[in-house]
Amino acid sequence: MSRKVRHLAGALLLLIPSVLVGEAQGPEVKELRVCADPNNLPYSNERREGFENKIAELVAKELGATLSYYWWPHQRGLVRNTLRAEQCDVLIGIPKDYDPVLATKPYYRTGYVIAYRKDRGFQIRSLDDPILKKIKIGVYSDTPPHLALAERDLIGDNLVQYSLFYGWAHSEEHLAKPVQDLIGGEIDVAMAWGPVVGYYVKKYSASFLEMVPLQDDGPHTPMSFEISMGVKKGNKELKAQLEEVLSTRQAEIRKILEEYGVPLLATGSRVALPPEEEQPGQVEYHRFEREELAPSLR
Repeated sequence: MSRKVRHLAGALLLLIPSVLVGEAQGPEVKELRVCADPNNLPYSNERREGFENKIAELVAKELGATLSYYWWPHQRGLVRNTLRAEQCDVLIGIPKDYDPVLATKPYYRTGYVIAYRKDRGFQIRSLDDPILKKIKIGVYSDTPPHLALAERDLIGDNLVQYSLFYGWAHSEEHLAKPVQDLIGGEIDVAMAWGPVVGYYVKKYSASFLEMVPLQDDGPHTPMSFEISMGVKKGNKELKAQLEEVLSTRQAEIRKILEEYGVPLLATGSRVALPPEEEQPGQVEYHRFEREELAPSLR
């Protein structure tokens, strides 16, 4: 994995939270302990309202295990303070090829999107649209869309940057800021992680927003990713158990994701295209930059 892709991985990590944990070395999981962010919708919160809360409930039920939580904010140091500290044995929402863990087969694919109001009359389908030089763009810093914009010299006064980093005390809807600003007219276009945009479009009944999946920007700046669960290296027993649940409960998991507005892409394709236009290809998932950078976002 290239240094640039590892850096992108770190940005996405901040967008995809939640860690699933089990007592896992034996053939039976008696307790499924989830390391989850206590305040990070749409993924998880202490009221168990996020889609990763719902997936954890489904997995625990299928395994016949008791479900419990270890709450930790999904920021820098997450892996060190949870997985490495043996507070966690499984991560939900990792890149399928994330090196420090043993990953399950992917269970969904999603990516970054461009969002804008339909009433603006935009027809933006790529980062090369000339109109992007004339309108105000909202993007999270150091994410793939941000880096792709920088490569096009689109980092200027018309760019509004948001931070993915936060502490223990933060708004529960801190990831919603680009969507809120888009609805309020503070920005013209938002480029953000699809599951976040999709969730808040549904929550705010903002069907007047258009969501367009972003194409991969060359081989080193992927925009879509296959999502797996990860266990400690060597823990093949738990990996196999999780994969069995992912297989037998695939329809239920997909339903949860759809209910939360997660834009789902065809596995092996870069964006959701008609079947005759799909182009198979391998895309690296850019969630983790370094092991001490937490799985969240992201």
